[in-house]
Amino acid sequence: MAKQITEIFQSYQEYINAEQDLREEIRVVVRELEHTSREILAVIQMIHQDQGPDKLPLVCAQARDLFEKAKNKYKELSDKIPKEQYYRFHDHWRFANQRFVFLVATVVYLEHERLVTREEIADILGLSVRSDDGFHLELDDYLMGLLSLASELSRFTVNSVTSGDYARPLRISKFMNELNAGFRLLNLKNDGLRKRYDSLKYEIKKVEEVVYDLSIRGLKPKCVEEGVDVEVAKEM
Repeated sequence: MAKQITEIFQSYQEYINAEQDLREEIRVVVRELEHTSREILAVIQMIHQDQGPDKLPLVCAQARDLFEKAKNKYKELSDKIPKEQYYRFHDHWRFANQRFVFLVATVVYLEHERLVTREEIADILGLSVRSDDGFHLELDDYLMGLLSLASELSRFTVNSVTSGDYARPLRISKFMNELNAGFRLLNLKNDGLRKRYDSLKYEIKKVEEVVYDLSIRGLKPKCVEEGVDVEVAKEM
């Protein structure tokens, strides 16, 4: 009987050892992903430097190249996750996913001034949006990443004015209000996502203050003052 119990617990230890090894392999790849995300963030921060708006094409091109690097790492990570065990290890890469959503969303906005879809982000990173496909991009992670985008655009609004780009804050304000309207359609529970969403209102307020300041200083583009749609300012 004692021998049987020993054998049983030895098999348990083998299982524990195998899982610990797998978790360590996952942590290694996730650390590499996080390193790549920091590289991309450093590139994006160039938009906040002097004449940042003029650097947008360079910033987006460099970020796109690094997204390919991240895509390869996501493939490596996906290959390590046993089938139907995505949620068992999800906490290891949850933050990395949210960070990459933010980074991709920022680059797409800088390129086209529109909201990126979850499907587009998944395609850029080599992921899926279907939970039954195994490794995929969670909806909550996508939404959390979008809320980080709002903070970046709020900062970019101020730096655009410093660079003499007075039309951009108006477009950013319009976009962020539309983003807020979208989130208001969701019935968010009182959890981390709900708390993070509350910060969006604060970021919108900061952008609106910049727009108001432009208006009272007479720096608001004439096409907007005359009631022409903000999109016209984009052509200036």
